[in-house]
Amino acid sequence: MSSGEWGIVAFSERVRRQIHGVFAAATALALMSGCTADRPDAKPLPEGTVEASASREPGAEPMEALAAYRAMWRDLSVASETSDASSPVLDDHATGGALQLMKYGLRKAKREKVVSKGTPRVDPKVIRAAKREVVLRDCVDDRHWLQYKLNGELKNSLPGGHFRADATVRHGEGGWKVADLFMHETGSC
Repeated sequence: MSSGEWGIVAFSERVRRQIHGVFAAATALALMSGCTADRPDAKPLPEGTVEASASREPGAEPMEALAAYRAMWRDLSVASETSDASSPVLDDHATGGALQLMKYGLRKAKREKVVSKGTPRVDPKVIRAAKREVVLRDCVDDRHWLQYKLNGELKNSLPGGHFRADATVRHGEGGWKVADLFMHETGSC
């Protein structure tokens, strides 16, 4: 299978620990198929809220990809409130391996009888943009998106943190969706 089919996703330190074996296999697959390196000529978008654009004007790709990336995190946050892997919003902004791994993490959380409260904070930057593919880098803050037992107690004493996220957002028949997402260790940004 290609790395696009297995896209790497993790949405917090707690889920990275839960699916560590999946990440190791997916990382090995990504390394075998090649990685995208930072380009020195890449320039980040100005900070601030980026709204989705219905425009198909040249140069609209980064804004639309950024909007899809942010929406994917909102969708995941909503689904994680009940650990609902069948939430119909999950595939609104994610596809392929990214979608499958989100569902896996949510199913595992459901089996462990935990839910998440709060919302991760994202601030993605464009690394490379093409007509149908945009590569993003982010420093996700999940200190306000923690797992709780069903009785309302925190699952553990981990405070969350910041971690680097690398994402590939692609335009397909269903619009812009996150296809690949790799989360580095907490403290990586």
